[in-house]
Amino acid sequence: MIEIGRTILSRDIFEEHFVCDLLKCKGACCVEGDSGAPLTTEEAIFIEQDYDQFKDYLPVAHKKEVQAQGYSIIDSDGDLVTPLVNNRQCVYSFTDEKGILKCAIEKAYFEGKTTFRKPVSCHLFPIRITEYEHMDAVNYQKIKICKPGRVCGSFSKTPLYKFLKEPLIRRYGEAWYKEIEIAAQYFENIK
Repeated sequence: MIEIGRTILSRDIFEEHFVCDLLKCKGACCVEGDSGAPLTTEEAIFIEQDYDQFKDYLPVAHKKEVQAQGYSIIDSDGDLVTPLVNNRQCVYSFTDEKGILKCAIEKAYFEGKTTFRKPVSCHLFPIRITEYEHMDAVNYQKIKICKPGRVCGSFSKTPLYKFLKEPLIRRYGEAWYKEIEIAAQYFENIK
């Protein structure tokens, strides 16, 4: 573990290799899990306000679930999350022409229809953040569905922290990420 600012990071973030391989996993992270994607209050507000900008990318069944459940829900653990379809798939996902699950919010973002990209918890996956009163625990969630990403990352020798540079900066800022790079250099030197 390493402490940077008010975060404690597992060494896996520096030592594991990872690059998403959507052609192989087909966006399984939009389906797998016990609950919807974790949201901040601000993200839930963005989703509700910008829903009209991305709803046309959603299947009819997903739109019906948004109408029935709302734009965000509180799960059984008391966390604010995205609603699910059939208790499995994120309501804001759709299947593209290659059979890959993708985020409708992110599609609208890339088309310039919204300034909100997608929940940061999705952007950071497979990193998961657990917030405590005085610090955040930043951990790599090594799960079966991401095996193609581990293989791809090993082939390209891309450390997890480098693959997730953009969302890590989005969450914690440039100065914090520069400290990550310094820590990574330290780990590299002690190998």
